[in-house]
Parts: sequence; structure tokens; C-alpha cells
Amino acid sequence: MRDQQRIVFLDWLRVIACLMVMGVHSVEPFYLGDGGTLITCEANGFWSTIIDSALRASVPLFIMTSSYLLFPVAQPTSTFLRHRLTRVGWPLVVWVLLYAIIPLWGSDMSQHDIAGNLKHSALNFPDPAGHLWFMYMLIGVYIAMPIFSPWVDKLSKKGEQTFLALWLFTTTVPFWRELAMQVFDQPRVWGEAFWNEFGLLYYVSGFIGYVVLGHYFKKYVPAMSWRRTLSVALPLWLVGYAITAGWFWAVMPKSFPIHEPIELAVYMETSWDFCTLGVALTTMAYFLIARKMTADGWVYRHLIAPLSRLSFGMYLMHIFVLCFMFDVVSQWFAGVDEWTATPLVILLTALFTFGLSAILTKILSLIPGSRYFVGV
Repeated sequence: MRDQQRIVFLDWLRVIACLMVMGVHSVEPFYLGDGGTLITCEANGFWSTIIDSALRASVPLFIMTSSYLLFPVAQPTSTFLRHRLTRVGWPLVVWVLLYAIIPLWGSDMSQHDIAGNLKHSALNFPDPAGHLWFMYMLIGVYIAMPIFSPWVDKLSKKGEQTFLALWLFTTTVPFWRELAMQVFDQPRVWGEAFWNEFGLLYYVSGFIGYVVLGHYFKKYVPAMSWRRTLSVALPLWLVGYAITAGWFWAVMPKSFPIHEPIELAVYMETSWDFCTLGVALTTMAYFLIARKMTADGWVYRHLIAPLSRLSFGMYLMHIFVLCFMFDVVSQWFAGVDEWTATPLVILLTALFTFGLSAILTKILSLIPGSRYFVGV
């Protein structure tokens, strides 16, 4: 029986964003390695730029999806927090422990420090599970939602536009910091200092902007024709993609192979940060297009809606699966020219990781109490 409470385009969007995340992580081996920045050839640098720059909107899309469904909060704060934190908190604890204890496929067993990982996990995610940073951020967003709800309820359309304009400006701050570094030899702007990270724009920045953006789209952006949608979304995407890809490629050294400390990759990823201008613009474009995805026939009922329900557990486990799949797929293309092999390895690793993660999550969801470890 069809669930009349579901919003069809959000299910499509959640599934697409989940696949995008796995694509992002399938790119990482082509510019990260040996504990630092490792780009073995120009093809790897080129395809990392081209593919990953198109996928960076994945995490913001998840936040906008949650906002569209949950913000402003209609329940009492205690009820909302109890429900959301239980749904997210228990799976987080379970998977933090699993990643701390179980070594990733292909990792050096002698370097897997279970005791150290468990100790580190008391305050943060273990090193093998970098993707779990999202869970901590998501919990923070859920905590903030009831606080911001009365404010957004009273805010006018113009007031919301003013906030979003100010927030959008904050997505340029990483580039202003780079300018400050070039001009003043220190990457701090507008009140930031080594003793104070809370600068002028701190309180209107970050992922809360995507929460408000999701609400704005729901309340004030009307349904549009495909022609109108593309006339808005395409320029947004082109400008956003030019920023994300342009910076990464421009600051990448062009003498290959590149084997440098991790700081180079961090610098290259400046335009890939989730709360930067290019990513924000491509996120808006994808969300506008996703709203046109309202097909609710057989494919939706038997594939997209079930995958959407499984997507949380798929996200949690996918690094275990991806490390294995990347090893397998890479062997298929051993000896093939990198210009051909690299994009195919990225694409197939993401697709097979997505499929296997879905199967495993479905199996786990059949276990009593599965909501405590896969959220289903």
C-alpha cells in the first residue's frame, strides 16, 4: 500500500544524494593516499576535479531534505529531540564502535589500533570513519531546529531573504581568508584571531543556512514548469560548478606525480567545503530540479521509496563496502589507460557500493531492533 505521507521528490532526492556521497568517496583514492596528497598522474587530477566538483552538493541536499520535512518544528521540543536524537544517536554509537574495532578492507592490520580508536571515539569519530562527521553535524542541526523554529515562523519573506543573502555571503568567507593570507600573511578576517574563532559572521553561517533555505523553498518558491526550472537552475549550476571545479584545478600543482602533505589537499578542497559559494549554488540547482521528480509509479514504489528508507543505514555502512569494492573494481582496469580507467573505476565503485550497501542494509533491517543500528 502506498504511503500517502511521503513526499515523492524527497525520496528521489535522498536516493540521489546517497549515491552522490558514495561517488565523492570513490574519488578520494585518486587524490589522497599515503597519509597525504597523492595524485599519480594528470588523468587522476583531471577526473577528480570534474567528477567530485559535481557531487559536493550531496550533504547540503540531505540537510535541505530534513529541513523540508521537519522545519519549523511542529512537535514539543522534548518530543522532537527525543525522537530525532534516538533515531540518530544510537546508530552513531553502534557504527563508531564498529569502525573503531573492525579494520577497513585493504588496511594494514598492524596499524589498526583498536584501543586507540576506542579511546578517540569517546570524543569524536575514529579515523577510519571520517564520514561519520556528518552524524555529529546532523545532531547539532536537530538541536538547533526547535530554537530557530519560533523565529522563522515570525519572519517575513523579505526577512528570510535578507538572512539567506547574508548567509550566502558567508559562503565566500573561505576565499576572503585566502585573500587575507596573501595580503596580510594570516588567514583571519573580521574579528577572527588565534584566540577567537567567533568572527563577525559566525552566527549566521554554516549548515543552519541550508535549514532555512529548505524552508524558504517549501514556503515561498512556487512550482515551476520545466522550462522555468531549467532557466533558473542551469545558470546556478554552471556558476557554482565553475567555482568548485575552477579553484580545485587552478591550485593543483601540474607537475605529476604529486606527493605532498595533506595540507595541499585541504587547500585544494577549499572550494569543495560544503558551506562555500559554489557548493551552495549547485545545491540550489539540484534541489530545484529534484522538485520536478514527482513520478510515483512502479519504479518509485518498488525501488526509489524502499531505497530512500534504507539510505540512512547505507550511508552509515558504506565505507566498509566501498573499500572492498574499490579494490575489486580497480583490479578490473589494471593496465588500462588512466584517462579511461579512472572515471570508470569511480563510477562503478560508487554504483556497486550503493547496490551492495542497499542489500546489506535491507538484510540488517529484518533484525529486531534494527532501528538502533540502521535506522529502519
